[in-house]
Amino acid sequence: MKIIADENIPLLMECFGGLGEVIALPGRTISNEDVKDADVLLVRSVTKVNRELVEGSSLKFVATATAGFDHVDKDYLTSQGIAFSHAPGCNATAVTEYVLAALDILSEQTGFELKQRTVGIIGKGQVGGRLYRVMEKLGIPVYASDPFIEAQNHPDDHDRYLPLPDLIQQCDVICLHTPLTKDGQHPSFHLMGEEQLQAMKPGTILINGGRGPVIDNEALKHTLKHRNDLTVVLDVWEHEPDADPELMSLVAIATPHIAGYSLDGKIRGTGMIYKAFCKQFGLPARVRLPAITPLPVLKEMRFNEGIGFSDTCSKAIRSVYDIRRDDAFMRSALMGKQEADRKVAFDQLRKEYPQRREFNTLRVHLKDCDSSVEAVFQALNFRMVDEH
Repeated sequence: MKIIADENIPLLMECFGGLGEVIALPGRTISNEDVKDADVLLVRSVTKVNRELVEGSSLKFVATATAGFDHVDKDYLTSQGIAFSHAPGCNATAVTEYVLAALDILSEQTGFELKQRTVGIIGKGQVGGRLYRVMEKLGIPVYASDPFIEAQNHPDDHDRYLPLPDLIQQCDVICLHTPLTKDGQHPSFHLMGEEQLQAMKPGTILINGGRGPVIDNEALKHTLKHRNDLTVVLDVWEHEPDADPELMSLVAIATPHIAGYSLDGKIRGTGMIYKAFCKQFGLPARVRLPAITPLPVLKEMRFNEGIGFSDTCSKAIRSVYDIRRDDAFMRSALMGKQEADRKVAFDQLRKEYPQRREFNTLRVHLKDCDSSVEAVFQALNFRMVDEH
């Protein structure tokens, strides 16, 4: 069996090496010639799986080790009798922690407390739903806007589902976590345009960790040039891999589409498509990911009585993931470069992204700390050790 795969899929050979001939290639350059005589194609988000790529091939199975699949023409695969699988929710924890890490840094830089804010989440799927539940556990007012979720089916939350204009009016932290769609009753393409951006309250924080074109980037650039009361965090860009350097200079935090790039999330994605592969071809799934997942460099932290809430949580969050590093690397790599060089640098940052772990890989020891501190660590999904 011949398997063509994106070289950036973690534990690729450990999972698939014993199942066939694995040829690992840069995801953005995989071509029709590469897959022509292949049985299986394994990708991540940068490979456009469409008729142009697949036509005339011998593919029997395609999988993307990502939660989203707007880069895959599922209808065409179905028409060709090619089975498809993806990895829903694999990166939900990582993207949620990206948002929390950004808010932690911004709260220090601009002097606000998250509990004094009202959070609005646009798109309450795997990522948005997880972020919504974390905000609830933290005791932060949170609303959602998602036309695909029937509020009447959730009577306890009925008043916390808002139409988009109402959410924009009521919330001063707005997080975008919708898939990218251009058709249907509720397309998300340019969901946030000039009108929506101008309607945001003074002091609003806007975070896009979903898909770049959900925000009209030209409209956002125009808005930020004329409003200095908005704070924007962008992980995704409308014309990737060409991130607009002028827009980059106007946002508070800029990163190269790595919000979901925790090692743990990517390995979950690999595991999900590995199991789908085995099921598709009637093979036993013998690989056990926990046995081959690398141990974290930082395994534990200890906090004693008298340490305040902000100190403990910020130290723990930044010890696991300090978002400022990704922002600095992106600006250094892309600013002042020509378009062709920016594209190469953007992809290189993703390809060489340093190992990042999730909060639950860190064991936190609390000795005689206030119960409110313990509750926050639990809400953030750190592994707790109470030493009362």
